[in-house]
Amino acid sequence: MAEGGGPDARAGLGSAGPNLKEWLREQFCDHPLEHCEDTRLHDAAYVGDLQTLRSLLQEESYRSRINEKSVWCCGWLPCTPLRIAATAGHGNCVDFLIRKGAEVDLVDVKGQTALYVAVVNGHLESAQILLEAGADPNGSRHHRSTPVYHASRVGRADILQALIRYGADVDVNHHLTPDVQPPFSRRLTSLVVCPLYISAAYHNLQCFRLLLQAGANPDFNCNGPVNTQGFYRGSPGCVMDAVLRHGCEAAFVSLLVEFGANLNLVKWESLGPESRGRRKVDPDALQVFKEARRVPRTLLSLCRVAVRRALGKYRLHLIPSLPLPDPIKKFLLYE
Repeated sequence: MAEGGGPDARAGLGSAGPNLKEWLREQFCDHPLEHCEDTRLHDAAYVGDLQTLRSLLQEESYRSRINEKSVWCCGWLPCTPLRIAATAGHGNCVDFLIRKGAEVDLVDVKGQTALYVAVVNGHLESAQILLEAGADPNGSRHHRSTPVYHASRVGRADILQALIRYGADVDVNHHLTPDVQPPFSRRLTSLVVCPLYISAAYHNLQCFRLLLQAGANPDFNCNGPVNTQGFYRGSPGCVMDAVLRHGCEAAFVSLLVEFGANLNLVKWESLGPESRGRRKVDPDALQVFKEARRVPRTLLSLCRVAVRRALGKYRLHLIPSLPLPDPIKKFLLYE
């Protein structure tokens, strides 16, 4: 199967013309092609017909095709029944297909997993079922976006919380530094790809706070290499800079200060009055920022940041199990 479409696939696209559906079948559908004409399994997943799914999957011929990517009659994008059910938010069908052997992390031709499309379409129940079944909370490396990024953009704090609970990476390291040898050397050159940035840009304060509580880097939202010299001229140089530029309210600034952001990364003094005049800065947020940079942080605040950094973001969830008084645990968790 030609996953994603290589050069040969793209070369044939020009001749597809009105036969695009047939061309997609030839390029992406699992063979034999004649089986793709039978779309009953995929159609049942699309409309949430659990009874038909149960009936079809009693037959070995359909059980063997449960992970088949077919061009189904309701659309032309080759994908599995699970991917279709997750898109439509049919949680009972998602659960049943998984129990019958559907692979949770198979990607469609766009590199989207079932979990990703469930998140994009706002289906919390389907997302939770997939996460409980072991779906990768970070989505697929073959797709540019992640479930965390999308949930942060649209302000779905409930979905974001579920993703974090199942170990989603709240920084962008997942896509920038894959687990390959030798290590991938690509550096972060734009904050636009970062969940913290996008949640601030859309003023989603609850998501912004959840990301920080889960250990997101408050400066660049990335623990990998950062190439600030490669940032576009005039673009934000750090998350605090972005928060101020986007006119976010003072609460965003206060959170970044509390979570240990480096305030000296904001280089506004070097910008001319004309550049600053074009920014829609919230006056209260700017005042909080100036005050935070003028007054040293308390030792208590610095200790909390230091302890959390020593633990690392992947162990923050263990704080409740530490042999400490409850008030200290809540303090470390920013509760």
